[in-house]
Amino acid sequence: MTAPQRPPVAPRRPRRRTHHGDVFVDDYEWLRDKDAPEVRAHLEAENGHTDARTAALTPLRDAVFDEIRSRVQETDLSVPVRDGDWWYYGRTVEGRQYALHCRAPAVAGDWTPPELAPGVAVPGEQVLLDGNAEAEGHEFFALGSFAVSDDGSLLAFAVDTAGDERYTLRIKDLRSGDLLGDEIPGTFPGAVFSPDGGYVFYPTVDEAWRPDTVWRHRVGTGRDEDVRVFTEPDERYWLGIGITRSRRYLVIELGSKITSESWILDADDPAGEFRVILPRREGVEYEIDHAVVGGEDRLLILHNADGAQNFTLAWAPVDEPARMTEVLAHREDVRLEQVDAFAGHVAVGYRSGALPRIGVMAVTETGFGGLREIVFGEELYSAGLGATSEWESPLLRVGQTSFITPTRVYDYEFATDTLHLRKQQPVLPDPSGRAFDPADYEQRREWATAPDGTRIPVSVIRRVPGPGGAEEPAPTLLYGYGSYEISVDPEFSIARLSLLDRGMVYAVAHVRGGGEMGRRWYDDGKQLAKRNTFTDFIACAQHLVDTGCTTPAQLVAEGGSAGGMLMGAVANMAPELFAGILAVVPFVDPLTSILDPSLPLTVIEWDEWGDPLHDPEVYRYMKSYSPYENVEARRYPAILAVTSINDTRVLYVEPAKWVARMRAVVAPEVSETILLKTEMAAGHGGVSGRYDKWRQAAFEFAWVLAAAGAA
Repeated sequence: MTAPQRPPVAPRRPRRRTHHGDVFVDDYEWLRDKDAPEVRAHLEAENGHTDARTAALTPLRDAVFDEIRSRVQETDLSVPVRDGDWWYYGRTVEGRQYALHCRAPAVAGDWTPPELAPGVAVPGEQVLLDGNAEAEGHEFFALGSFAVSDDGSLLAFAVDTAGDERYTLRIKDLRSGDLLGDEIPGTFPGAVFSPDGGYVFYPTVDEAWRPDTVWRHRVGTGRDEDVRVFTEPDERYWLGIGITRSRRYLVIELGSKITSESWILDADDPAGEFRVILPRREGVEYEIDHAVVGGEDRLLILHNADGAQNFTLAWAPVDEPARMTEVLAHREDVRLEQVDAFAGHVAVGYRSGALPRIGVMAVTETGFGGLREIVFGEELYSAGLGATSEWESPLLRVGQTSFITPTRVYDYEFATDTLHLRKQQPVLPDPSGRAFDPADYEQRREWATAPDGTRIPVSVIRRVPGPGGAEEPAPTLLYGYGSYEISVDPEFSIARLSLLDRGMVYAVAHVRGGGEMGRRWYDDGKQLAKRNTFTDFIACAQHLVDTGCTTPAQLVAEGGSAGGMLMGAVANMAPELFAGILAVVPFVDPLTSILDPSLPLTVIEWDEWGDPLHDPEVYRYMKSYSPYENVEARRYPAILAVTSINDTRVLYVEPAKWVARMRAVVAPEVSETILLKTEMAAGHGGVSGRYDKWRQAAFEFAWVLAAAGAA
């Protein structure tokens, strides 16, 4: 990975930032003006340097891309979901970047989804929306809202063609195929029809990109006639609009990082006034669903009040929501996460043993039966609730996967406690003709010990030893995230096979700040405990070295977004442990961002990181770990930072400043191995088309393999 081209050097233009008596001189804040020609020129120069430094990896990139594409069944269909008189499904076609959203007629009383075969015409199929047609002429395309009216005659959909997550909402008449005149720019995903199909409710954002307002739009009228039905002024809260599966209530959900509130409206009165269920109480979170018990409307309330850190489930009369009766008690070892109500059953998503699980309860005349877990035949796996639309459905759509098991889609039959396999994710042979066999791979759970003695789960996945397998010590990619109570659960990846088949180990550090071990796991990795996230990850890396799995010369770390901040922190704290660091849309300048309430997401993020603007202790703590502020003249590992120019969540300027600051202080031979790649037409999720995503994965994997010495 050598090239004669020297890396670009950004000019220093000092700006003083003063808070709580501390002065920080920021030499590269001028890179924030993305419309300035000199900023664009600098980003393009960085892209040119990255291209030159990675040019020798082109054959490897092409090989990995070909492997991914070869293994994917490009012409495919999802398992249909019953909704009213139709089966809804997605369809992909070989050579096309985006999915087609389709439906086919359903037979009354038939709950078994039709078996659809790739390349075979579906009787009565209607293409509701072709993403390829919508994307034509655009470098980027993303679909936001997608909602069909209850009678099946109208489609509300929203598209983003820039990557900045500002969506234009439109309405299509599915009987004629014509677009109506309704066109609403600047919406946020989450539109929903009223049951009569006469209105569409949709959210919009404020100047800081926070969804703060719900509007009611009468179908067939102009945007100027839309009615503002709810606005949340508190900048810590996001909101969304939905409807219960029973179609009985429209629900507005409000949430900060630590507090929530729900408002409901009888869906048969869409022009009425929403009313609050339980007024917000600082630190109390809850969510609701509608159930019918003994012929009476009831609310199911999942909440963490009264010390129920891992949440409890209760039910209450709709008109007296505070009069709750406990259904599932709080447990220290089980984190209740989701509740979905049906006419005769309730599905519960929960977390036990650091893994996601699903259970069901019967609805009785007087309440609810006991929780019965849906059991799958693997030790290390993920199970999740899928898309089940119908209130009266006798089946529950669920998904199950593991690191080595392609995703399986089941329908669980409530009455018989039976799982019906509807589809397993196909994995085709690689370009050499070698078929995929799960028996060629293994997964295991290990435990690292953090500096404070806490045991940290580590998932380790590899090809079994032998020809093409991983021989210890092996090149290893260690992934981490650790924020927002988001868990990194077992999940199959076709692209990952290209690493495993080259003898590379893939590992996941389930660090604090995530949600793998319950709410306490999250609390112990946020705000003034955030350093635990970083030291946990370092402990996991050290564990892999100490157990002989890998060596520092073969170990690469990866993280994205908030996980990218983790990458920046460990690069400063333990650079000697890693041969390379892949940081994707990395949040590496958090203090600058969280100090500025005018930037997207800042105020709502104070509950996650703390408020450094008003709290000197938080300021000092964040400055002690912020990757940007703590860059020093040390020998960093090889670094690849990947970002997108239109990202509104983690602005491109953060990795651009981070890389510029490292270049200014490290030795020339280190600077040449620090790379910045900026997608000039993409958002937080990177490029949008599936082939483009595979090429991006191939680019990153080729770099990882080279950095780990496996190329």
